[in-house]
Amino acid sequence: MARQLQIRLLTWDVTDTLLRIRHSVGEQYASKARAHGLEVEAAALQQAFKRVFKAQSHRFPNYGLSHGLTSRQWWQDLVLQTFHQAGVRDAQAVAPVADQLYKDFSSPSMWQVLEGAEATLRECRKRGLRLAVVSNFDNRLEGILVCLGLREHFDFVLTSEATGWCKPDPRIFHEALRLACVEPTMAAHIGDSYHCDYKGARAVGIHGFLVAGPEPLDPVVKDSVPQEHILPSLLHLLPALDRLEGSPTGL
Repeated sequence: MARQLQIRLLTWDVTDTLLRIRHSVGEQYASKARAHGLEVEAAALQQAFKRVFKAQSHRFPNYGLSHGLTSRQWWQDLVLQTFHQAGVRDAQAVAPVADQLYKDFSSPSMWQVLEGAEATLRECRKRGLRLAVVSNFDNRLEGILVCLGLREHFDFVLTSEATGWCKPDPRIFHEALRLACVEPTMAAHIGDSYHCDYKGARAVGIHGFLVAGPEPLDPVVKDSVPQEHILPSLLHLLPALDRLEGSPTGL
């Protein structure tokens, strides 16, 4: 007789899985610039940010740690480049804006806990599950989670800055398994990125749940992930876990 699965560890992505920023990056940057006497359109900053973030992440992955940067320097440089591409060429004028934005994004007031997140974490704890964070975030994350009242739910928090490994690098997932002393088949990871979260976890044998955002899923992604592993919201996680544990294979 086939033995049923028993999940003992849940690892969690954070951004757009448990938390999201309250206002768009463009709006946040424009507001802070205005407070420093600079007028820049939020839409222009939003578009510039997307381009710069992609280029910066490619050129200096994981906050540039292997290039001798700190995450603070990485983010401040990103802000300077974003404003430059949005038409503000005076780096000296933007520098205090960049410094303040780095501090502001450490504040819980900038972040919103997503619907169902806290209730789901609490219920998972009641079930006796161990919970951990595995996130491509910098070292501000721990403080943000504490201020939002979420840190108490987690046994440990792994960030890419602290470990030196970005999802989908298998080493960050293996580190979570090591700390929790569980085998991959006894763990599941929850996140909103098909590449970093779902595929990253599945590559090391961890079960995966993909949190679907408000936008329709890419058809390739939708065809690649079993429907029962796609979560329209976090409120769907516990029933999905019940189905997973009721299956001998977890498929």
